[in-house]
Amino acid sequence: MVKMPPDVQEAISKQSPVPVATADSAGKPNVVFVGFLRIVDDETIQIADNFFDKTAANLGENPHVSIVVYDGEKKKSFQIKGSVEIVTEGSVYADVVAWVHAKSKALPAKAAVVMHVEEVYNAMYGPDAGKRII
Repeated sequence: MVKMPPDVQEAISKQSPVPVATADSAGKPNVVFVGFLRIVDDETIQIADNFFDKTAANLGENPHVSIVVYDGEKKKSFQIKGSVEIVTEGSVYADVVAWVHAKSKALPAKAAVVMHVEEVYNAMYGPDAGKRII
């Protein structure tokens, strides 16, 4: 795992919803907007699974995910990639359920998707576009 720099964390915190991309075992991509995504620490992001269908199936086959965020004020954009674990019981799951239900008890909070950050890239146009930051 790698530590996300403060400007990456700030961009994540400012954006909602966040595009979350997955792929199945054959490499067929899928991307969805997710409203429940938060930073846990410098190396970890949590995503609440409320209505994942293809996303959940993809993560079951291929536990890798990518998100992209944009900070319009600072004109910075980042792509964050990592591996995930799906949690459906225990304290991590209970914390995600409480987070989701604090906004709406009608949401199912089916699982906590725990993303372990492995790579961060510059997703802004220009000479450094696509360059790995960490």
